[in-house]
Amino acid sequence: MLEGLLIGLQTALSFQNILLVIGGCLIGTFIGMLPGLGPMSIISIMIPVAISMGDPSGALILLAGVYYGAIFGGSTSSILLNAPGVAGTVASAFDGYPMAKQGKAGKALTIAAVSSFAGGTIGALLLMIFAPALSSVALLFHSSEYFALMVVGLCAIAAFTGTGQVAKALLMTVFGLIMATVGEGTLFSLPRFTMGIMDLQTGFGFITLAMAMFALPEALLLVLKPKEMTDGGGEIKDLRITKKEAKAIAPVIGRQSLQGFFIGVLPGAGATVASFLGYAVERNIATKEEQDDFGKGSIKGLAAPETANNAACTGSFVPLLTLGIPGSGTTAILLGALLALNVTPGPRLMIDEPQVFWAVIMSMFIGNLVLLVLNLPLIPYIAKVLSVPRNYLIPFILFFTLMGAYIGQNNATELLMLVGFGVCATALRFANYPLAPLLIGFILGGMLEDNFARSMQLYDGVAFIWERPMTLGLLVIAVCLILLPTYRNKRAKNKKTDGPDNI
Repeated sequence: MLEGLLIGLQTALSFQNILLVIGGCLIGTFIGMLPGLGPMSIISIMIPVAISMGDPSGALILLAGVYYGAIFGGSTSSILLNAPGVAGTVASAFDGYPMAKQGKAGKALTIAAVSSFAGGTIGALLLMIFAPALSSVALLFHSSEYFALMVVGLCAIAAFTGTGQVAKALLMTVFGLIMATVGEGTLFSLPRFTMGIMDLQTGFGFITLAMAMFALPEALLLVLKPKEMTDGGGEIKDLRITKKEAKAIAPVIGRQSLQGFFIGVLPGAGATVASFLGYAVERNIATKEEQDDFGKGSIKGLAAPETANNAACTGSFVPLLTLGIPGSGTTAILLGALLALNVTPGPRLMIDEPQVFWAVIMSMFIGNLVLLVLNLPLIPYIAKVLSVPRNYLIPFILFFTLMGAYIGQNNATELLMLVGFGVCATALRFANYPLAPLLIGFILGGMLEDNFARSMQLYDGVAFIWERPMTLGLLVIAVCLILLPTYRNKRAKNKKTDGPDNI
């Protein structure tokens, strides 16, 4: 291992590779800030450039820098405009955007930058230490465990609800699952619920739905409720994190770096699941007073998903490099780039190509430091987006919303769906229905269906639930996540009834 580290350090610290790390991080950060252009899009564009270099180490360092740079920068549009263009930064908008509306955009971006840096750096350290051992752990997870993990993610929706809103959140989750079934099924490749519309054969686009649930209602509410929304920008201040705030988010960063990394190790989980579960876990273990702040500008609610998604990005390189299994769409593209460069990922990669394996890990430390140095000085300037008068900000939000939806599918029908879903989402917000569970159900619905169908085929029915102890254990955790808020609400009501009047 020590020899591999020295080889990786020597390769990563070459002048060319340092430039590639900086270039990849810069490109990824600015692309991540634009809704609609996620890491998959830019990595696909960058692959010909990487392959033409001829050096596998340099190519993977460049593409990896673009990957975690995009996740790092993706929080900016979520926090400032409530327009998450990357699935892994959806949860960052839950508390990041309320902070921005309270005039704390600078502080929110600082917390996001520091949390992302810590998650990525701790993740890289864990990758360096545990990569060989974790590759065997990842193999223990079969389709039934992935199904159970998706159920846990869906049941965590209780974390995105207020008191007494669990039923509403469950209903919205079911709507999300229903929407995920539109289009061709993975198992049979036959169109379902498309109503004869050819453009629906590939299903609803994630970018379209994300923009419709969060960004478009924001623009419509600026028009419908101008008095309530005029104080969103204000003076940009409080760019620094106080000692008290740093002390509050430090344990969150520590927990979510570990949790996010280990979720990222599991093929098929990735940054999106890690960010949602990170948010859910931190809300459920918070005190009652802190729980009330979640969704209203909680610093813990912002630090948790930002740490978890960056740690998961690093963790996703474990199955990619040690098993040759892509854990997400982005790592699948990276796998294709490796194969095009005549590098075969797998258990022998550390032995046959140590300079590739260890150089990528060492470059992650450099890359995360570069991202922090690049982003922190720019925060006051980035945050000034919110100082733009609201009547000018509306067309700005609409432009990026429409552009993101169109680029995501390159299809004009997406614009019609965006407007339709956006109007429905605005009505649901007026009715006080949480929109986050719908998007979670949509994102996890496809993976849930695929893994459930495979498990049914392998075990001739639902026998996999009791035949695989790990699956049963995860499903028990899922049930507890549903029952816990109900129990808390009931206990709170009992305390009220046994209050001072009854003493």
